[in-house]
Amino acid sequence: MTTAPAVSLPTSESVLSLAEAGLSACGVDPAALFVPEAPGTVAARSPITGTVLGHLAAHGAEDVDRTIASAVEAFAAWRTVPAPVRGRLVQRWGQLLGEFKDDLAALVTVEAGKTPSEAAGEVQEMIDICELAVGQSRQLYGKTLPSERPGHRLMETWHPLGVVGIVTAFNFPVAPYAWNTALALVCGDPVVWKPSEATVLSALATTALLNRAAAEVGAPENLAQVLVGDRAVGELLVDDSRVALLSATGSVRMGREIGPRVAARFGRVLLELGGNNAAVVAPSADLDLTLRGAVFAAAGTAGQRCTTLRRLIVHESVADSLVERIVAAYGTLSIGSPTEDGVLVGPLIGEAAYAKMQSALEAAVAEGGAVLCGGGRVLESEAPDAFYVEPAVVRMPAQTPIVFEETFAPILYVMEYTDLEDAVAMNNAVSQGLSSAIFTSDLSEAEYFLAHSDTGIANVNIGTSGAEIGGAFGGNKETGGGRESGTDSWQAYMRQATNTINYSGELPLAQGVEFI
Repeated sequence: MTTAPAVSLPTSESVLSLAEAGLSACGVDPAALFVPEAPGTVAARSPITGTVLGHLAAHGAEDVDRTIASAVEAFAAWRTVPAPVRGRLVQRWGQLLGEFKDDLAALVTVEAGKTPSEAAGEVQEMIDICELAVGQSRQLYGKTLPSERPGHRLMETWHPLGVVGIVTAFNFPVAPYAWNTALALVCGDPVVWKPSEATVLSALATTALLNRAAAEVGAPENLAQVLVGDRAVGELLVDDSRVALLSATGSVRMGREIGPRVAARFGRVLLELGGNNAAVVAPSADLDLTLRGAVFAAAGTAGQRCTTLRRLIVHESVADSLVERIVAAYGTLSIGSPTEDGVLVGPLIGEAAYAKMQSALEAAVAEGGAVLCGGGRVLESEAPDAFYVEPAVVRMPAQTPIVFEETFAPILYVMEYTDLEDAVAMNNAVSQGLSSAIFTSDLSEAEYFLAHSDTGIANVNIGTSGAEIGGAFGGNKETGGGRESGTDSWQAYMRQATNTINYSGELPLAQGVEFI
């Protein structure tokens, strides 16, 4: 593998300047945003250098209460606005996101460590979901059903739900917010956002553009608000009965805590949790295509995607050849600051991610695996507070315990199979169920895989990462079962009602019941 030269790592001052420029362009004044370090403040830190760029004031319990109360007030006004008119707000937001795409992408690069291409792609997802939601604002359709009673009409209708709380993770700091928000707004719901503490700047800039759009189209105030703080702030949002839907993106551990707490107050949850994604490589696979798809899916975003390829299940007849090519391709990956041209692999988010990666590699070796390349830290002397690593390829004898765990780092476990049924069983054996893929030129193999893979996303001849806005995104099992963007996902943000209209002048009862 190759690392970008030491001079490619910027200074903390230049990273801060990049962040301040992005904030200012989007309408956030950095001078007013950053405050002196004190108890209760949140540190804005860039994984590119590993140093703190500044501190932000955090919200307390009273702030959270006021924020939710103002969202409830906004709901009362917004729900009465016709849905196509609500769509104009989302349309204008999408236009502003396009105008400030480069500035928002720069903030995503600074806070999440993504390459400019990946960061710009994330902002493009926001623009795309706005376009979809605008069209959806004219298609929040119900159904008219035949009634068994003469002179009656039976209907199903959809109505605004209420305040939507959104909790997001660091690795996609803005796109999942937009997936939820664009649809929530056209459905008549205000949103309250608790972003990851690691990516607050991106959240504030994104919301500033949305609030600007709201002001321009004459929408009510407080339709979109941000809560800054740690886990305690998020828990207040989770537990508040005024929050009708809590949409959370994060770990399985987080979902296990959030789900029961929201259920206890009879709220709704939409959970997008972990993914331990696999790709099956059949004997008929185009290995050139497989190589490109697997390397990006496994090493892109430094392995910090929920859809990252973590398990490669390869037919024994092509395993040696493919593994050799993957290892060679990994040797060409440039690692360094994502602000530099040509860099393909940026930093891990922080030290904890690096420690988990090392622990997983040690466990893999203890369980009989062989690390074929990568795994080590690079650029440590140039950036001692940042954590750049070489993506690792590990040949495993079978699906040992460590392979069943999702390690949020660039580790690709390679295993062999003999029979396709066994390969699909290996794919399904993990507790997560987000994304999967098969590389094959055999139609029957592709169809068998699509019929039997238990993941929410199943692909043929593309990797596990990457998704289009037009299709619903989400997974099964411990991934949470949520669906965001695409198809019928708008229904999560509305409440359904069944309506019976009697125009007969009589009062017949259903099922032939008679009552005097």
